[in-house]
Amino acid sequence: DALPICDRGSLGSMDVQKHSKAETLELRRKLIGASCRLFFSNDPMKIVSARGQYMYDEEGKRYLDCINNVVHVGYCHPVVVNAAHEQNQRLNTNARYLHDNLVDYATRLSKTLPENLCIFYFVNSGSEANDLALRLARQYTKHTDVVVLDYSYHGHLTSLIDISPYKFRNLEGQKEWVHVAPLPDTYRGLYREDHKDPATAYADEVQKVIHEAQKKNRQIAAFFMESLPSVGGQIIPPQGYFQKVAEHIAGDRKS
Repeated sequence: DALPICDRGSLGSMDVQKHSKAETLELRRKLIGASCRLFFSNDPMKIVSARGQYMYDEEGKRYLDCINNVVHVGYCHPVVVNAAHEQNQRLNTNARYLHDNLVDYATRLSKTLPENLCIFYFVNSGSEANDLALRLARQYTKHTDVVVLDYSYHGHLTSLIDISPYKFRNLEGQKEWVHVAPLPDTYRGLYREDHKDPATAYADEVQKVIHEAQKKNRQIAAFFMESLPSVGGQIIPPQGYFQKVAEHIAGDRKS
């Protein structure tokens, strides 16, 4: 549904603030861990409200949000707000009880996926999802090693920092069970848009990484990749790349 553009007058709550921007910044520096970094640290923004694709600061200045990757249908979408409000008034608990919403949602998802991908685990974050995926892959394959792409970021849990080159290179370094392949970037990468078959070329780079691991008697449990690598620069992989990589990973398990 289309959302009306908000002006300052429709966001009355932004005029009711407990602290000035300077006071908020001082309290944050005092109370919040320094590793929780601010955007634009030299002059951080104080965002007090948002609607649709826009965010508003404490003075009512409107910003087009091109940074955040959490909101997919716009801030304060009325359908989402109303659904959350109604559910919070009725029940908010864990998934260890029977509830129609759980199975109805799973049914809707199952209709969008192949039959062999229709067992679901509902989690509360990308980090939890990726950690669970890693555990499932290791349980199924009985292997430990993981292939990832350069510049990738998969979450803030210890298990995921270990498979995120964007993070581990500035921390404890690369573990022996982590294998890094080139990012399939056809703009700045090894194989660019003028290459006759960049999907195959980049997938073959993954295969090379697998072969190097095999020479060390290591076997691959999983391949992790963001569907749209963001830290690496909003990279759209060449068409066919995922399928070719999947073939190489499956081939490693058969070898």
